[in-house]
Amino acid sequence: MNPILKEFPEEFSTERLVIRMPRPGDGKVVHEAIRASINELKPWMPFAQKEQSEQDVEVNIRSAYISFLKREDLRLLVFLKETGEFVASSGLHRIDWSIPKFEIGYWIDSRFSGEGYMTEAVKGIAQFAFRELQARRVEIRCDAKNMKSRAIPERLGFSLEGILKNDDVSPDTNQLRDTCIYAKIV
Repeated sequence: MNPILKEFPEEFSTERLVIRMPRPGDGKVVHEAIRASINELKPWMPFAQKEQSEQDVEVNIRSAYISFLKREDLRLLVFLKETGEFVASSGLHRIDWSIPKFEIGYWIDSRFSGEGYMTEAVKGIAQFAFRELQARRVEIRCDAKNMKSRAIPERLGFSLEGILKNDDVSPDTNQLRDTCIYAKIV
């Protein structure tokens, strides 16, 4: 079956969160979160290396919306159920529909960190991947030095399958970095 024809929910929720596909108009809240979190994002995220305008972020959101509809990449935005505030960006990336397998990526608005929202979102996204997308494998890859990011798959029972030595460079300093590969399989 052609992946573009796959039908699955564009929105789901966890106890405290609503997780949904990006939509045109979401650029404003995502841009505000990036600006508020830029110091925490710079060491880990390539997109945080250059200043982006609200319009730049909106273009990126609309591109993610199209990629979601085409089933090429499934970016997911995370909002508080109670207030509707934007909390985080995540998603299912590096998709291989033939298996199917996915990689969960994530970053949080630092004003909401330390409340367990990212762990809750990643748990919900992994469950969504296994239940709705029939995933056979879900991965989380992160910089070995990013202890906050590593804590999430460890908390959720993902297995550390390996550490790839000198696999990447840090986006802010271009120093060689190791990549941790965590996974859950069915």
